Amino acid sequence: MDIVVKGRNVEVPDHYREHVADKLAKVERYDQKLIRVDVELFHERNPRQSDNCQRVEITVVTRGPVVRAEACAKDFYAALDVAINKLDARLRRAADRRRVHRGRHAPVSVAAATAGLPTDLPSMTPPDDALDDLHEQDDNQPWRIVREKEHPADPMTVDDALFQMELVGHDFYLFHDKESGRPSVVYRRRGYDYGILSLETTG
Repeated sequence: MDIVVKGRNVEVPDHYREHVADKLAKVERYDQKLIRVDVELFHERNPRQSDNCQRVEITVVTRGPVVRAEACAKDFYAALDVAINKLDARLRRAADRRRVHRGRHAPVSVAAATAGLPTDLPSMTPPDDALDDLHEQDDNQPWRIVREKEHPADPMTVDDALFQMELVGHDFYLFHDKESGRPSVVYRRRGYDYGILSLETTG
């Protein structure tokens, strides 16, 4: 398993890289097919965010779904601990789901699979990476796209899309609906309620 640690406007010392590797060593027990773990460090320059000025994002690339976790704290060590706890829980759920499917038992419901997830996400954390560099932009400039991502469009069920959404820790997930054949988005509403949006082509 390759571990890549990088900082955005932050210099990462070697001792912190070693600390990250030690902390991540245990996650392999859930999946022996891990390919790479990307760890990114961000520093929030806004002095009003001093209690949550250090953010750590962890992305685990496997032969299966991508699993992601992030956390903010006063320092990078505390943020890493919180992020790894979230990652650990998501990898455990993914491992449990694989065992259920191999055993041909009834799949875990979305409500059961997401029961341990937090619902009160901090307001200072953006829903995606689009606002990461906003503080670096001039106030007179319009918002702009700062990152683009492409994902495979393998058809999946709504239940699978909800599970994938929880693994990456987002509030929405774009997917190709296997039943309708349409591009669709599942999203979190309140608590453990979800919604779905689909595109309908007109002739």
